[in-house]
Amino acid sequence: MVESVDNSRAVELLARINERTAVVGIVGLGYVGLPLAIHFGRQGFRVVGFDVDHSKIDCLARGCSYIKHIPAAPLLDLIERDRLLPTDDEARLAEADCIIICVPTPLDDNLEPDLTYLLQTTEMIGRIIRPGQLIVLESTTYPGTTEEMLQPRLEAGGLKVGQDFFLAFSPEREDPGNKHFDASNIPKVVGGVTPACLAVAKALYDCITRTVPVSSTRAAELTKLLENTYRSVNIALVNEMKVLAHKMDLDLFEVINAAATKPFGFSPFFPGPGLGGHCIPIDPFYLSWKAREFGVETRFIKLAGEVNHAMPDYVIARTEAALVERGKPLAGSRILLLGIAYKKDIDDDRESPAYVVMQKLLEAGAEVVYNDPLIPKLRPTRKFNFHQTSVELSPEVLAAQDAVVIVTDHSCYDYGMIVAHAPLVIDSRNATREVRAGRDNVVLA
Repeated sequence: MVESVDNSRAVELLARINERTAVVGIVGLGYVGLPLAIHFGRQGFRVVGFDVDHSKIDCLARGCSYIKHIPAAPLLDLIERDRLLPTDDEARLAEADCIIICVPTPLDDNLEPDLTYLLQTTEMIGRIIRPGQLIVLESTTYPGTTEEMLQPRLEAGGLKVGQDFFLAFSPEREDPGNKHFDASNIPKVVGGVTPACLAVAKALYDCITRTVPVSSTRAAELTKLLENTYRSVNIALVNEMKVLAHKMDLDLFEVINAAATKPFGFSPFFPGPGLGGHCIPIDPFYLSWKAREFGVETRFIKLAGEVNHAMPDYVIARTEAALVERGKPLAGSRILLLGIAYKKDIDDDRESPAYVVMQKLLEAGAEVVYNDPLIPKLRPTRKFNFHQTSVELSPEVLAAQDAVVIVTDHSCYDYGMIVAHAPLVIDSRNATREVRAGRDNVVLA
């Protein structure tokens, strides 16, 4: 699929990439961009890391990490060896031969794509773009974005894609907290606007991992959406099965684990209190939004979104029912939420269902506090405006609650101690599965 190139600018850039003399620019030093900066720096590239958040730049300049699962040591090493330059000065991006865009692409209040950050970044790059540069978009978006939104803005100054500069899409595949996979061993799907664009982008990512070239940027964009829609739909299936299993008085986790012994035709997914993170709650809506342009109603995707969106309400309903059984109304009850991060053992709270649960419990009149050792303080987000700090998790604090709701099953929690001292535990993650004593006070949700 990757053709040989005779474009002189492409040939020159390919040589610089292969010799590791090309400078790599990363725009957006979050959960995607910062690991990329480390991996390219480790492979001998000089990396210019740009972010508009000055606190991140200041932290990196001091050799610190603001993301729990990314250690400070490799960052400090790269900075000291002049392999990583953290900056909030957009002019420094002009030094980069290859610029990789890793900025947020959220949804607006109408569940439609919000490309504000991406378009602002594209306009910024348009001010400093020069002949011979490669621009790669990694941010998740709908098929067509790279060529419909980025290309005309980058060509506005007179440069032509595939001739003067190169443009590609390669979807990020980060899984924060996953100790087995990172940017060095997760294959990278790459699609270019032209054959020269694909060849240059593939060569760049070949330096850090195995690449999977596809026929176009649109194919690469749809690949990312398919991956996460697949997860969304399957999680919706087991979330719906969880509700049924509770009605049938069956342990769905036991059922899923049994089904997973089948060596073909089944992949295990597990239910929870709702979807969180920067991808799965968002990406399917990008696909649904774009599908309408072609007159296609993505009913399956929409239904999965509805099921997953309803799970925080189900957790609250199970909590309220358990309290009522014990003679306590939800209003006025003291409730401790365990875990704010959207999944275990990370400090990432983006789109976390914990915030929805907290908001709805407060609206119902409950007194809500939380504990999360990885997120010691809540700050306002795009949708919520909490200002709490994590409370101590002690036997006394647990005993003082009317209910403890496990939203995120961090490994550091002592679930035996929690069940022993809390009068009621609502477990939305099956985190207490190994606890035998006190099971009468545990309600699965």
